[in-house]
Amino acid sequence: MSALTLMLAAWAIEATFGWPDWLYRLVRHPVVWLGWLIRWLEARLNNRNWTHMARYVVGAVASLFVISVATLAALALSRSLSVGFAGFLIEALIASSLLASHSLYTHVRSVAEPLAEKDLAGAQKSVSLIVGRDPSELDEAGVARAALESLAENTSDGVIAPLFWGALFGLPGLAAYKAINTLDSMIGHRNQRYAAFGGFAARLDDIANLVPARLTGILFSMGSASLKAFGIMWRDARHHRSPNAGWPEAAMAGALGVRLSGPRIYGDTPSHEPWLNEGAPNPTADHLRRGLILYVKSLSIMACLLLILSILAETL
Repeated sequence: MSALTLMLAAWAIEATFGWPDWLYRLVRHPVVWLGWLIRWLEARLNNRNWTHMARYVVGAVASLFVISVATLAALALSRSLSVGFAGFLIEALIASSLLASHSLYTHVRSVAEPLAEKDLAGAQKSVSLIVGRDPSELDEAGVARAALESLAENTSDGVIAPLFWGALFGLPGLAAYKAINTLDSMIGHRNQRYAAFGGFAARLDDIANLVPARLTGILFSMGSASLKAFGIMWRDARHHRSPNAGWPEAAMAGALGVRLSGPRIYGDTPSHEPWLNEGAPNPTADHLRRGLILYVKSLSIMACLLLILSILAETL
């Protein structure tokens, strides 16, 4: 079976079942295991008395170690499961744990439902699970904007990018990407503690998401069947603070006819970000509902593309 077929099978399992709560309570999750390793290394190696360059180099070595552990473990599993349909199914089950289409939909829906019922406090509580800003400072438009931005960015990071690298390199490629992305989410921050130690991980994550982020923006534009979404993406994506997140976010903004990004507060620090699709209205609960529909449509297009490529790979 090709890596493309493996990703399709893994995605079908994950989209249907997700990562069940009972299984999480029993064995946690592979990303949690990676998080334990990263936290252990950072606590012991990120010495703030060292120079910036020394911390950067040590952080780079630690990051490469984490990525190597994840990749080699996946490679060993892939080779041991390479014979027969049962082995393929087990490998697909393992790979499914590294995708997040089901959980992303569930988390964003948990924001959309109370927001539609004018339950701002409930929506704020739910959005706090998927964004880093203080939800108590967000009104209805702010909650909808934060949830849509999270939906757009995490479609790339949690679904398209893992599928992309898994389709190219199988389970080892998928595991390597998840290690890189987990490192970035934990230590790739631009603050005093992590700027040096996590600098390498942050740059590596930018590189790993370069193609998937743009592919996600294209998928959102195709899902909306709107040339405007393409135009807004092409015009505004490069103005985003992130070299990658702006592409799916700008496409989402253009597809739904709303403005995203813009000024926000992280902790006590204001961040004066430019708007994506400036001049459009703020998003509402209805736009969040439409964003979830767009998400499903766009992933359906991705599934069709993977299926066509998988058939071609198996027949050639």
